[in-house]
Amino acid sequence: MIIVHHLNNSRAQRILWLLEELNVPYEVRKYQRMPNYKAPPSLLEIHPLGKSPVIEDSNEGEHIVLAESSAIIMYLLQKYGGKQTLSSAGTLDDLYYTYYAESTLRPLIVVRQRLSRFADRAPWYLRPLFRYVLEAYRVMYVDPELPRNSQMIQEHLSNNPWFARGSDGPTAADYAMIFGLEGLIVERAITPESHPAITRYIDKIHARPAYRAALKKGAE
Repeated sequence: MIIVHHLNNSRAQRILWLLEELNVPYEVRKYQRMPNYKAPPSLLEIHPLGKSPVIEDSNEGEHIVLAESSAIIMYLLQKYGGKQTLSSAGTLDDLYYTYYAESTLRPLIVVRQRLSRFADRAPWYLRPLFRYVLEAYRVMYVDPELPRNSQMIQEHLSNNPWFARGSDGPTAADYAMIFGLEGLIVERAITPESHPAITRYIDKIHARPAYRAALKKGAE
C-alpha cells in the first residue's frame, strides 16, 4: 500500500485527490507545521530534505521514496493508470500547465505570502523599515505578475473545462494546478467577479467525490 506523508496546508492534499480519483489504496501519515510554519524535523527521517508530500511505494519489488508533488503525480499516473489519450494540443496543454504550476504560479504566491511574514519576525524596532522595503518589493516585482498570470488562466478556462484541451476529466495539469489556484483565492488575488472561470473550475473540483473523500482523509 502507498504511504503518503501528509503535511497540513501543503501540496500533499492534491496527491490524496489523485489517489482517490485512481481508486488506489493508500495510508496517510499526518504531520503538523511548527509555529514558524516549517515542516517538523520528523519528516527528515523520511526524506533528506524533510519536505511534503513524500510517498513510499513498491515498484517491481523495490521500495521507493519519492518527493516533489509534480514527480509524484507523473509517477502515479504512469504506474496506476488514469492517463488519457489527448490530441497534440491537449498534450501540450497538459505538459505546459503541469510544469507551469510549480515553476511560475506557485513561486509568485509563496513569495507574496512570505514577504508578509518576514516583517513580523524582525526585531520590533526594525519592523517599520522591513515592512516598507518588503512592501515596495512586492508592489514592484510580485503584484504586477499575478494579474498577468491569473488572466492567462482565466482565458484558458473560459474556453476549456479542463487544462488539457479536449480532455474529459482531470489530467496531470489539473492535479498540479489546483493548489496554486486555491492560493490565488486565499491571497485575494482574484475574486469570483474578476475571474469567474477560475472560480467555477475550483468549485467543480471541490464538488468531485474524490476530492471530498481526500479532504476527509487529509485536512481542509
